[in-house]
Formats: sequence, structure tokens, C-alpha cells
Amino acid sequence: MTTADTAPLSFDVLTSKCGDAVAAADGFLARAKAAVGDKVMEDGRVSGALVTKEQRACHGLAWAATYVEALREMAGYVDRLQDHGSFGEIEALIVEIAFGEYLSELVGGIPMSQGEIVRPVDLGLSRDDVALLADVPAVAWFLDNGNTAENRAALVEHMQKVEGVHTIGDCALDETFEAFREEMRRFAEAEVLPHAHEWHLANDYIPLDVVAKMAEFGVFGLTIPEEFGGLGLGKESMCVVSEELSRAYIGVGSLGTRSEIAAELILGGGTDAQKEKWLPLIAAGEVLPTAVFTEPNTGSDLASLKTRAVKDGDVYKVTGNKTWITHPVRADLMTLLVRTNPEEKGYKGLSMLLAEKPRGDDANPFPAEGMSGGEIEVLGYRGMKEFEIAFDGFEVKAENLLGAEEGQGFKQLMQTFESARIQTAARAIGVAQSALDLGLRYAQERVQFGEALVNFPRVADKLAMMAVEIMIARQLTYFSAREKDSGRRCDLEAGMAKLLGARVAWAAADNALQIHGGNGFALEYAISRVLCDARILNIFEGAAEIQAQVIARRLLEGRN
Repeated sequence: MTTADTAPLSFDVLTSKCGDAVAAADGFLARAKAAVGDKVMEDGRVSGALVTKEQRACHGLAWAATYVEALREMAGYVDRLQDHGSFGEIEALIVEIAFGEYLSELVGGIPMSQGEIVRPVDLGLSRDDVALLADVPAVAWFLDNGNTAENRAALVEHMQKVEGVHTIGDCALDETFEAFREEMRRFAEAEVLPHAHEWHLANDYIPLDVVAKMAEFGVFGLTIPEEFGGLGLGKESMCVVSEELSRAYIGVGSLGTRSEIAAELILGGGTDAQKEKWLPLIAAGEVLPTAVFTEPNTGSDLASLKTRAVKDGDVYKVTGNKTWITHPVRADLMTLLVRTNPEEKGYKGLSMLLAEKPRGDDANPFPAEGMSGGEIEVLGYRGMKEFEIAFDGFEVKAENLLGAEEGQGFKQLMQTFESARIQTAARAIGVAQSALDLGLRYAQERVQFGEALVNFPRVADKLAMMAVEIMIARQLTYFSAREKDSGRRCDLEAGMAKLLGARVAWAAADNALQIHGGNGFALEYAISRVLCDARILNIFEGAAEIQAQVIARRLLEGRN
């Protein structure tokens, strides 16, 4: 592939232009927030009814804010690269393309999904508002010179020189996290990647010996304090591990999610006795937890949960139905959200139980009295299996009421949402990276009309944008993790990371399959699995529409 003569900007020039562009984007976002706010304010407050009526504008605002925050983190990425001494041509190209593309979409229209492009006019902005962004010299430079054919071609040329399975561009992580990444990558390449597609096609469980090796690496106790047998690391380490394991197979990358959620619930809301009992077992991988929250016909509407838990002496008797429960058969502990107060119809009537259960298998999934269920067959996200579960007098020890206080379940669960969304965003990055790996390799090896596919501009363009958007999503996700580790509220940033990461993963998988052509549609090719795995990311841990709604409400309610 031949490229035009391109000369990426120097650090000083690039960081200056990035800073000016972010400042201009902030101004654009402030005008958008005011315009959307005018649509949904009633008597000085945000009206839920108007937010629903103006859903397109509100969700568009969420996406615009996500883009601006993503650009801010890419500007920070440049500074971190310089601090690490790793700012180079490939990183400069990634940043230039990122700013060029995302500023262009802010000006011209952001794809919320296929067929849903939100434009400035949808937010209530005028041409003058758009011009105030587009005419800023730094922004104009990126619009004209950022995401160009020459830059994309130059980036793909660099990508072809990368040896082995590595990320495209330095990730700007410190040495400890990079060492951790390499360790996880070696494990995943040796123990997971060679078998992942076979497990997927057979709908097999991830073998328990792989689970045991993950436990030896400390995967299940990453963020559990050392006093309880964990590694005592932060959420940034969780991102590194989740990304690398999901890059090999999302099922393996997601095994730690259940332990992460359970541990955070117990750390945040459990009694001292509950922490001392369960956290060491979870950290060691001796107890595998599962989250049992969702019910039929409720989805994201947790306030409508109906599963009842009635206290009878020293036990709670649970009756009701749950659905979309991941890995429940082999789990030893369920974090079970139930209604303990039938008189309270909303969130206040909910409680969290630490429900013990025996492990089952395919022949006898739920060998527990008062508990039964059936598998939900799914397109992807396999390796753990999804189930519907029915409880009929299932008993849970009363001492296993989380925090020893009823009515705290929703509050306790809310405390885990930031971490869950950060972790899901990291999984999305891993899936997207897997798609890029497969797409690039196929494009280099497959010859058509006497040329490798990678030499055709529209194939190269797809690969370049995959690499760029993966880095954008990664920087936003890792920033959210650092905010969480610093003890700062980060529900907004975590939601943005999840929203963007899920879209990036789906786009990467779809484009990588397109590069494979007809072969991508064949089950024998791994990209068919990655496409199926990528699709769930826009749905679980808050569907994209719900995520955008939550982000918009937070932005609007804090706009003054």
C-alpha cells in the first residue's frame, strides 16, 4: 500500500491543538445542554414526561457529552504518552484521526446506532452554534487534516509492522499494569484462545481447570482488600484483566464480573461477619458467585421486582421467577434481589440476600429444594450459560440478609453500578480488539485480484477506524477506573465508557466480518463468534437507550 507523504504533528503542536479543540467542544456541549434543557424543564425542574417525549434530543445530548469527554481523555492520553516517553508517530496518527472524526460527528451528526444519527438541529442548536465550534482554528484544522485518507493509510501501514498480538499504539499505562497485561495475555493465548471457538460452537462450559488457573492468578480477588485474601488492587487493574481475557473469549473475561459484583456488594453493604466469611472464599475462587436480579417483564425496571422473600424463623423463604441469570448452575452463591416488604411497591421494599446453593451440572442443574430452571439458548456470550430460574419456597439463612437490614437492597446494588459499567466497557474493548486482530490478519492473508485485501483503501479504512475507536474507548474507560480508584463519583463517566465501548465493539465486529466476506458468515471462522459476542454489549448492564437516558438526566439535572 502506498501512502501520501504524511507528517504527524509534534507533541507540542498536537497537545496545543487538542486543548483548544476540547475547550471549543466544551462550549458546544454547554450550548447543547442549555437547548435541550429548555425542551425538558417544567417549573424549574427536569420533567420526566418531557424527557421521554424529547428522548431523541436527550439521548443525543448524552452522546454529544460522551464524545466531548472522550476527546478530553484523548488529549490527556497525549500528555501521558509524553510523560512515559512513548509518544510516537503511530500514537500521533491515532489522536489526529480521533479528533478529526469525533469533531466531524459533533458538527455533522453522531451515530447513536445504525439508522439513528443525531444532528445538532435535533438538540435545538442553530447553524451559528455549529459554526462557533467548526470555525475555531484548532477544530477547523482537525476537520480538514485529522481523519484523512492519508492518515488512515499511514496508520494501517504502521499496524502491519506490529509483531504478534499487541495493541495498536501505546496504551499509556504504568509499568505495573503493562506487566499485568502481558501476564494475562500470555495466559489467554495459551489457555483460552486456542479453545474459545470450540467452546462456543459446542455451547460448552469454560473448563473448571481454566477457572482454577484464573484463581491462581488472582483474577477473582483483584479488588478485594488484602486483609480478606485479595490483591487489594484498584479498578484499573480490573480493566486490564477484563480487556485481555475478553480479547481471547468474552466468557472468560466475564467470569470475574460475578465475583467483582458480589465482592463489591459485600464490601459496601455487608456485616463484618459476612465480609470475613465470604470475601476470602470469593478471592480464592473457592466460591463462584452469580447475580440474580432480573425478572421476566421487568428488564431495567428494578423497582417492579416481584420475587418475594418471607422471613420464617431463622430463614427467608423465596418465591418468584428470575431470568437472564448468567452461570447459575456452577455458582455456589447467589446475590439475590428480592422484595421483603410487599407493602412497599418501589425500591424501598427490596433486599439483597447472599443465597447459598449447591453446584449443579447439565444433568441436574439445580440440586436444591425449592429451585428449578431452564437454559436460555443464546447467540453468543457462551461458556457460562444463561438460565431462567423459578423459586418455590427456596430457603436462605436469615443471617445471609446483606447488611442484616431489610429494605437496603436497591441502595446496595446501586453502589456497584459504576464498577459494573467500567468492567463491561473493558470487556467491550477486549471484544473489539479481538475483532481487529481477526480482521487485520485476514486482510493481510487474503488475496483478491492479485492484491492482499489490506491494500484496498476501504478495507484499510475499516481497520484504521477500528484501531482509533478502540483507543478512544480504552482511554475513556481507564479514566473512569482511575476516577473510581480515587474515590470520586464516576457514574457519569462509567456510563459514557459503557455506552461508547459497546458501540465500538459492535462496529468493530461487524466491519471485521465484512472484511472476511462470505467466510465471515461461516461458523468455522472465529469472527462469527466475536460478532455474536459483541451484540450483547449494547444490551446488558443497562441497554444503550437506558444508559443514554441516565446520562442525559444526570447532565440536565446538574446543568445549573
